Amino acid sequence: MNAVQAPSAPGAERRAAGALALLGTTFQNPVLLAAGTAGFGREVSQVINLEALGGIVTKAVTPEPRAGYAAPRLVEFRGGMLNAVGLANPGLEVVRRDCLPWLARLERARVIVNVAGATGDDYVAVVRGLDPAAPAAFEINASCPNTSAGGLEFGAEPESLAALVRLCRRATERPLIVKLSPVLPDIAAMAAVAEGEGADAVSVVNTIPGFLPGRLGHGAGGVSGPALLPIGVHAVRRVAERISVPVIGVGGIRTAADARAYLGAGAALVAVGTAALADPRVPERIARELARG
Repeated sequence: MNAVQAPSAPGAERRAAGALALLGTTFQNPVLLAAGTAGFGREVSQVINLEALGGIVTKAVTPEPRAGYAAPRLVEFRGGMLNAVGLANPGLEVVRRDCLPWLARLERARVIVNVAGATGDDYVAVVRGLDPAAPAAFEINASCPNTSAGGLEFGAEPESLAALVRLCRRATERPLIVKLSPVLPDIAAMAAVAEGEGADAVSVVNTIPGFLPGRLGHGAGGVSGPALLPIGVHAVRRVAERISVPVIGVGGIRTAADARAYLGAGAALVAVGTAALADPRVPERIARELARG
């Protein structure tokens, strides 16, 4: 059976030549560029053929522009990468005026907008503000600190996550993907909370908090890269067994074999991030090898 069919992934219906009917649209293949690693597409368009991929998840968008954390923001280590970017982005207005119109030129790759904020109202403002641009879906970053809850992440406890997803669900009819942290005590239970409040898919996993003395301007950061692979695959398996909506697998994917591990665990789509920073040819190569079966 062709690996891109992902028969165990709920909500994914196979179309011709490996395409997937999912989230109210069709993905030509299951390979996405992960949020935060490809900017808003234009930044990598000279080195990555976006139209060869299933889609791109944009950098996180917040209502106001964010300068982000002090440099250095990225550092490699033996097991992957540590980053502390601080959600740097040009803000809602610039993304609406400049970034999404450029992405709208893409004919085959689907556009998913990652949304972040410090309050529930921040998320709502971004979702409502970008809804007319007709992205394929919104990915809700539930790992952001909730300032109204003392800085606890939105996705850290059920009530906060439920309230966030509920607010975003009321703000748009477009598909909502909720991205969860791998450090949650019961990630499957939190995925079920998101589904219960109207999420159309769940994305796992985000980075893991980490620290290397003197390496990042901000101090602590998020761990990504190869070290996340078994963590992400395990999370996908647990989540896919618990919920009925599609799961997107993220973390540590460098090869088609890595992608197949996620698909075999129940993912409908996979997202490549850190590996594409190291070698921009990786995402297209994975998509091509998956298509060969």
